[in-house]
Amino acid sequence: MSAPPLAAYALSFTVIDRLAVSLQLGMASALETLCGQAFGAKQYHMLGIYLQRSWIILLATTIILLPFFLFTSPLLRLLGQDPHISHIAGLISIWFIPAIFSNVFNFTFQMYLQSQSKNIVISYISFIAITLHVLLSWLFVIKLQMGISGAMSSTIITMWMPVIGEFAYVLCGGCPLTWKGFTWSAFTDLWLVVKLSLSSGAMICLELWYNSILVLLTGYMANAEVALDALSICLNIALWGLLITLGFLVAAGVRVANELGAGNAKATKFSIVVVSVTSTFIGFVLSLLIVFFSRNIAYLFTTSDVVADAVIDMTPLLAITILFNSIQQVLSGVAVGAGWQTLVAYVNVACYYLVGVPLGVILGYVIGYEVKGIWMGMIFGTLVQTLVLLLITFKVDWDKEVAISKSRVNQWYLPECTEAGSRKECI
Repeated sequence: MSAPPLAAYALSFTVIDRLAVSLQLGMASALETLCGQAFGAKQYHMLGIYLQRSWIILLATTIILLPFFLFTSPLLRLLGQDPHISHIAGLISIWFIPAIFSNVFNFTFQMYLQSQSKNIVISYISFIAITLHVLLSWLFVIKLQMGISGAMSSTIITMWMPVIGEFAYVLCGGCPLTWKGFTWSAFTDLWLVVKLSLSSGAMICLELWYNSILVLLTGYMANAEVALDALSICLNIALWGLLITLGFLVAAGVRVANELGAGNAKATKFSIVVVSVTSTFIGFVLSLLIVFFSRNIAYLFTTSDVVADAVIDMTPLLAITILFNSIQQVLSGVAVGAGWQTLVAYVNVACYYLVGVPLGVILGYVIGYEVKGIWMGMIFGTLVQTLVLLLITFKVDWDKEVAISKSRVNQWYLPECTEAGSRKECI
């Protein structure tokens, strides 16, 4: 029996690997709040300390997550997934282990650099990495015909490339104001960073795991392989749109954090409006393009008419998802910039898991709409969450948020030079 690569990849990446990656990304996003507000308050030396503290916390978290990657196959079988697909998904997850360790540094470096608006550096390094990825994928998969091992080898190499580039940039003087070298101060007051990292991790995980549940529930259906193939294509297309809106999430988070740290309530509100309108317009255009070119897009991923028809059938839901993401991601960025991670985590639990998932199960399994029913229920959960975040964002007292930001920055402040016993250590 031949391996079902699309279905296996969907289960491995979306169900197991995304659980880890989303937790890493979420915990790293605490740096957006900390570094962004410290940079706005001109406490530049604290950014390098926050970066190193985040490395320590994320390395420990990643080590704790290793068993999930080592035992992906039995875990999926325990959850009732197809044994053959689960086996291939388990192999892919083991290949992902070196990649998840690269995320520890890649995610944190990105947050650190973005808080200083050094996005062009990240863009150059990422462009080199993606170019190398295309070349290596062609060499390993097509030319040498190495299959899954070739594809994963290419992925691992190119995921470590940005880390090497970012390390070189920072250590060689690219951030003279914010990087003062390695310091023992990174090991102090870790609990404060852990608390914010856990809140950020919970907020992002609850959001990203939502899509993982969609894949997991689909795996229980009849003809699961075709359903998972079609769904994996739709999720990949949604990811294209999400990558664009993630840029607006970062922009919102950085601008809100910088302006709050600088004490500019009016500039904070203006930034939110500009980013929200721009992202929503782009999401609307992308949704229209997906609807008009759905058949052409489906055949970019598959030669199977059955899978392509299933993709086309789900296109309206895909378009709505892309539109909602364009709004919701900006609001999540605002929450990160303002430090509302704990509040948004509660909102996500209520809207996603008490509204979206139960409704999706009812529409998919009880009423019989199958994959489309599950997806419709989960879209409704996203709609409720987006409306709640809109209400919070546009009703909040931003002058009060400026005061909270100032209090937070002062609480976490370390003087640039501190007495350490009988010697003077300059951080």
